Amino acid sequence: MKNKKIIEFKKKNYAIFNQDAITLLKNIPDSSIDIIVTDPAYSGMNNHLKLGKGRIVGKYKDKGERGKWFKEFIDTEENYSIFLSECFRVLKEKSHIYIMFDSYSLLSLGSVVRKYFPVKNIIVWDKAIIGMGHYFRRQSEFILFSSKGKKPISNRSTNDVWSIKRIVRSKYPTQKPVELFYKMIFASKLKDEKNLIVCDPFLGSGSAAIAALKSNCNFIGGDISKKAISISNKRIQTFIKKKIDILEEKKIKK
Repeated sequence: MKNKKIIEFKKKNYAIFNQDAITLLKNIPDSSIDIIVTDPAYSGMNNHLKLGKGRIVGKYKDKGERGKWFKEFIDTEENYSIFLSECFRVLKEKSHIYIMFDSYSLLSLGSVVRKYFPVKNIIVWDKAIIGMGHYFRRQSEFILFSSKGKKPISNRSTNDVWSIKRIVRSKYPTQKPVELFYKMIFASKLKDEKNLIVCDPFLGSGSAAIAALKSNCNFIGGDISKKAISISNKRIQTFIKKKIDILEEKKIKK
């Protein structure tokens, strides 16, 4: 798409594409996105931390389009630098970006973010329910909050520890709560701003899309997995028509 018209919205206020993150971003025009909220499918944790009979996320042999688990984003510094440079290019001058990290990827890649964006905060997501672990069981993940240019947040009294219960027995691998992405968008959408465009280059189950639509924002996202696109499309369309989130099985109040 050399003309880069990928984010034109017609009758609907969302667009999702079966593309990997970098391809999606390369097809988006310069300075056109207001907020990026994303949870990259990092390979580092699975490649380096073998726990018990399996890996940290599911059984590694089940990854890929035919298995239970998705293909990860191969998180070499080179790949990650390309990803971040594209994020910087597509974001508007006064904009925000939220990138989720597990503990391993935060150590291996967190410093790379600072080459492209000034990191303003590291937000701790307290998942309320204890998870897996070898020495200490995991109950938290991290969100790097950065800005392009100077833009405030909507509420300066917001703290940097967010207690939001993780999804138990999710219908999609590593499905994140809509509330988590909603809180990011709410913090970055100022009172008088309208028609903001939210982007998630690692769409997954579509939680960020639901959060964006709930926030009256436009949304663009992509995923390399056809299964992710199919699930997200059904989820988004059901939410638009019935205000029901089929993956969290509850009616979302606007």
